[in-house]
Amino acid sequence: MECQDAADEIALAWQRERPSAPTDSIDVVTRIWHLATLFGAQRRKLLSGLGVDMATLDLLSTLRRSGAPYCLSTREIAQRTMVTAGAVSQRVARAEREGLVTREPGSLPRSVTVSLTKDGHHLVESTVDQLLTDELELISGLSTAQRAQLAQLLKLLLADVHTRVGPTAPTHVGSV
Repeated sequence: MECQDAADEIALAWQRERPSAPTDSIDVVTRIWHLATLFGAQRRKLLSGLGVDMATLDLLSTLRRSGAPYCLSTREIAQRTMVTAGAVSQRVARAEREGLVTREPGSLPRSVTVSLTKDGHHLVESTVDQLLTDELELISGLSTAQRAQLAQLLKLLLADVHTRVGPTAPTHVGSV
């Protein structure tokens, strides 16, 4: 018999106290919530040790994933990171002060193009390798087949939830 975890205990308590309450979601949602909290805390801890925050890494990673020459308009960054234009502006300003990106006027009126600097490119390359290695270690208790199955189920669930609540998304895993 499997041992119980907090989600089981919560569901059992609600079933005992309110037998008619629909508790089926607790098994899934509470565990996802708990995992998001753990993953977010671990990511913040790792990034803090590397001297970068999640918002800056999100910006640098978005630019890096865009491919050479690693530049995007602020509008494209906002669309790809799912944060507001104001948040992008703040992130870019901070990263520019740190020498990680440059800003130049874009080809359209009032547009701005953001590019990775050599330092920004180096930081994102080294950070992403460490982050992905750390996160793989966190999920190493699952086999490759189990990870693939879980990824597919989470993808289905995420798509379905988006149809119910809309396309909004948190800016970072585990953020509140």
